[in-house]
Amino acid sequence: MNHVDVSGAQAGGRVRLRLTRRGRFVLTMLAALPIVIGAFVFALNGGGAAASGDQANVTFHYVTVQSGDSLWSVASRIAPNADPRDVIADLVNLNGLDSAVVTPGQQLAIPSQYEK
Repeated sequence: MNHVDVSGAQAGGRVRLRLTRRGRFVLTMLAALPIVIGAFVFALNGGGAAASGDQANVTFHYVTVQSGDSLWSVASRIAPNADPRDVIADLVNLNGLDSAVVTPGQQLAIPSQYEK
């Protein structure tokens, strides 16, 4: 009969797995991938959910930009006792303006703290 040398195998037939440095890295990345994907999806969907919350029923008062108006004159008209620079910053943020340039006929939502 032929004899097979199994001295390299441990008792009970178990074989020990040895990972290289690259193997450990790959295994770690595969284990972390679902966590990273979950965090990414949460970050994308979390911001949308917060923005569409209770503010869906909010109504705004609007002012129409007249010929010759600037944001400074609009800010002075809607909040005469406030610093126009603060009012302009609020108008730009609320209306999503790219610049401080307004055109006649443009409708601007008024921040609630400046409504009369």
